[in-house]
Amino acid sequence: MIEPKPAIAPQQPNGTGTPGGRKRRFGGTEAQIRSALKFYKVLAYLTGSMLLLLCAELIARYAFGQYLFAGGTNAVTGQPFGFGFADAEPPGVIGGVNLSVAVLIVHGWMYVVYLMSNFRLWSLMRWPFAKLIILALGGVVPFLSFFVEKKFHAEVEAELAANPQAPQRY
Repeated sequence: MIEPKPAIAPQQPNGTGTPGGRKRRFGGTEAQIRSALKFYKVLAYLTGSMLLLLCAELIARYAFGQYLFAGGTNAVTGQPFGFGFADAEPPGVIGGVNLSVAVLIVHGWMYVVYLMSNFRLWSLMRWPFAKLIILALGGVVPFLSFFVEKKFHAEVEAELAANPQAPQRY
């Protein structure tokens, strides 16, 4: 007959484990957690950088009435327009690529991928829901993604070091 084993192992005599007396459990292996952490780190820096670029673009648009353009023709002089800022209203450039709109679109889709990286890390670490909200705010509050990434990266490393047996479930 097979003896049933408890789902939660008793606390180790050396004091490791969570404050409630049970060992810390993760939702994946150490390799999966480290992979999710690396993916999150890359997306945090990319999304944070795009958010800062987006903020600069919004300031240029709403404070100065300028769009960032590449190519096209200057609407006033008829000369070719290379790269730079041009009037938003009336349009200062005819044709060309409106890079201001491109920044908006790229940041939006990058934020979606950033949210997926947040969810992957959050679910593997089995954190409370509030941490997922904090992670998600990193992509919409300027500079926050850099600080949150540093804090949670250190926290993941500390939890993995404190619970070496927890991620070995496969």
